[in-house]
Amino acid sequence: MNKLNLFNIEQQYMALADAIIENGGELTPELETALKLNKEQLETKGRSYGYIVRDLENEVSVIDAEIKRLSAFKVSRNKTIDRLKQTLSDAMELYQIEKLETPTLKISFRKSETIEVENVSILEEKYTVSKTTLTADKVKIKEAIKAGEDVIGAYLQTNKNIQIK
Repeated sequence: MNKLNLFNIEQQYMALADAIIENGGELTPELETALKLNKEQLETKGRSYGYIVRDLENEVSVIDAEIKRLSAFKVSRNKTIDRLKQTLSDAMELYQIEKLETPTLKISFRKSETIEVENVSILEEKYTVSKTTLTADKVKIKEAIKAGEDVIGAYLQTNKNIQIK
């Protein structure tokens, strides 16, 4: 039994189209039957693909919801960690304790340095970096093109997106 996938159905259709062209454009009863079968096979296979796509989209929605739930769980845990670390740090500073040690745990302060800038605009130029990002305003471009303007370097493209509901 020959399993038909969309590629095979398309290949059969192209072969039928070639046969019609070779036949001078005349549609014989055999070719007409073959075309009808080919169309029915495509519709059947297309429905199957549609159901699979819809099921996968539903799975993706469930995965997205789980990611959102786990992200919230992670944020909550990180906030708790930060709060506990700050409470411990405050207590150690209050009692002027630099180090806590047990056989399985060591807690101590580590020194680090950071630069805090109060006002970038008063710094000398040699201490600053200028960054410029240029992006297209696609909303304005679309409005201009739809209003009949020529926008050099941009064009409006119409896409066909398959929709499965």
